[in-house]
Amino acid sequence: MSKNIKLRKGLDINLAGKAEAILESAPMAKSYAVSPLDYENVTPKLLVKVGDKVEVGTALFFDKNNPRILFTSPVSGVVSAINRGEKRKLLNVAVEPDQQQTVKELKVVDAAKAERSEIVEMLLQSGLWTRIVERPYGVIANPELTPKAIFVSAFDSAPLAPDYNFVLKEEKSAVEAGMAVLARLTDGKVHLSARYGNEGYMSEVKGVEYHTFSGKHPAGNVGVQIHHIDRIAKGDIVWTVNIQDVALIGRLVLGGKLDMTKTIAVTGSEAGKCCYKRVISGAAIESLVKVEGNVRVISGNVLTGRKVSADGYLTADANQLTLIPEGDVYELLGWAMPRFHRFSVSRAYFSWLCPKKEYKLDTNLNGGERPFVVTGLYENYLPMDIYVSYLLKAILVQDLDKMENLGIYEVLPEDLALCEFVDPSKINMQQIVRDGINTMIKES
Repeated sequence: MSKNIKLRKGLDINLAGKAEAILESAPMAKSYAVSPLDYENVTPKLLVKVGDKVEVGTALFFDKNNPRILFTSPVSGVVSAINRGEKRKLLNVAVEPDQQQTVKELKVVDAAKAERSEIVEMLLQSGLWTRIVERPYGVIANPELTPKAIFVSAFDSAPLAPDYNFVLKEEKSAVEAGMAVLARLTDGKVHLSARYGNEGYMSEVKGVEYHTFSGKHPAGNVGVQIHHIDRIAKGDIVWTVNIQDVALIGRLVLGGKLDMTKTIAVTGSEAGKCCYKRVISGAAIESLVKVEGNVRVISGNVLTGRKVSADGYLTADANQLTLIPEGDVYELLGWAMPRFHRFSVSRAYFSWLCPKKEYKLDTNLNGGERPFVVTGLYENYLPMDIYVSYLLKAILVQDLDKMENLGIYEVLPEDLALCEFVDPSKINMQQIVRDGINTMIKES
């Protein structure tokens, strides 16, 4: 077993509403949606129209930047809506499912015997290629390139994150098969990381470079793990895949057909019953939870997830659904109150006396955006050798050389989400990082 990597920086936010180890099967939703907004730098081109019949795996649209990258339907049925926003921007393609699901025939190859190009084509045609993320920049991987390594994190340390040992307890063969496919896509190593002391069967997976991590969030972020295993330098390309998506790839090669079901954790203080649910990717929110009152519905976790409406859909990368109170109730002279029910990383409140207490937090920022102040606070929570303040300032003034030197290739917005949470200036750091990355893409 490899040496454990212990991270001393970070923060665990104890929120109320953790999912119990109970698995339920969600009913078939009235509709499912595939959205290009769930991916970065995708320019969609439609392949279907309203009323078309589709099967599981039928391509709904492709990326104009790389026409080989297809976005496929997770269910069979009828295209019920093509939703657009301002300037006719494509928001999503909705499919009303059939009672009996039919799956499009795909050419499934044996990963051990097939050529790499055949494996790539199989993943492209199935739509599962969209689940492979390329770093730097956090975009869908370019099938024309070969990464120096592939990284998979087998645990998530975000608030109320699902326990993948529970989620994937029956998926060992699929995970192993998926890892074997990934191993054929790189000339380097496939790195698999698990939480120290809670490895499950991950330590038994063959053909991977195995690592364990211990510490607080963001220890589960694959970007942090890459930083401590094999840092990304200028010119390097690595790919990352979520552990549940590895199982999807494994199921494709083992079963010979596309199966887009996965397990998500329904979490949060407003979720009612917090448990795990077996769903099909892109399901309507109303099929998973009943939203009542003034509630923020987040597809993902509270730090990096996307706000969705009660009549919206689960995003493609979501492995949890979080419901918390909307922060639109304000306290008169709240700053002067003892606030025993509030959480703070400083000693402004009494939360530091109760480190294991669970908190029911809302979305209120408790203040507006203020000028940037260099305090050294962020470096206490980010376990990476990056000067956050200086990187963000370089991005704001679009100094490309400084952005490179200060680590823009190593980070994605999710890596600075915790810094954004503790930031007294209320700066939208994740959006700044994404803007900086888009600037780098444009200039390169």
